[in-house]
Amino acid sequence: MTAQQPDKIFIDGQEQPLFSNPLEDYFTLTNFNPSFMSPHTANWRGYVASWEIINQKLYLVSLSGWKVNPDTPGKLEEVDSQIVFPDESPPIFAKWFTGRLIVPQGKMMQYIHMGYESIYEREIHYHVKNGEIISQNEINNAHRRCC
Repeated sequence: MTAQQPDKIFIDGQEQPLFSNPLEDYFTLTNFNPSFMSPHTANWRGYVASWEIINQKLYLVSLSGWKVNPDTPGKLEEVDSQIVFPDESPPIFAKWFTGRLIVPQGKMMQYIHMGYESIYEREIHYHVKNGEIISQNEINNAHRRCC
């Protein structure tokens, strides 16, 4: 498995990597399969979503996905959030998401060539219920041995 290109999250105007994929919950809950295609081995899910926390709520602010171009089979075309949410424009409140958002912080202490397994100095965990941030905590990984 290859380390994966993460979604992005904007917190207080700062872009951060997001080691969670809230859109996957939407696909599961709605039984919707947008048929995204992987543009490369570092993005098996076929999309990158950008999120923002606004007033303690999680919003989808953009989506870049890749699908087979029907006019040129074998070539991918980039699509946006309209492919998933045709009746909504960003920002889209992520009311479907209940779970944990993991935002790595600081320097990478250990690279692990799989998913989102690399270890960073710290992680911020946001606990979300129906799109609303209900709590957050910081995990300090400085004590973890690596290599």
